[in-house]
Amino acid sequence: MLTPQYAKEVREAAGFAEGDLVEATPTKDGVLLRPKAVVDKSSLATLQRQAKRSGKDKLTRKEIEAEIAAVRKAKVKRPA
Repeated sequence: MLTPQYAKEVREAAGFAEGDLVEATPTKDGVLLRPKAVVDKSSLATLQRQAKRSGKDKLTRKEIEAEIAAVRKAKVKRPA
């Protein structure tokens, strides 16, 4: 069992913020943790409206990932 202080050190070393969602995959050497991209429905609706206004039927994966990164960057600025 991880102590709260050790869990914080591990989280920070991995580049995760408190409250980030992660995907855990078992491996032969342990567990692989990856950030889980989550976009709430209202943000997705906004992205869809922006795509329609710009004449696009669909957003590219790169455009979606850029929007997700922008949301995450905004969340990092929140007070701890």
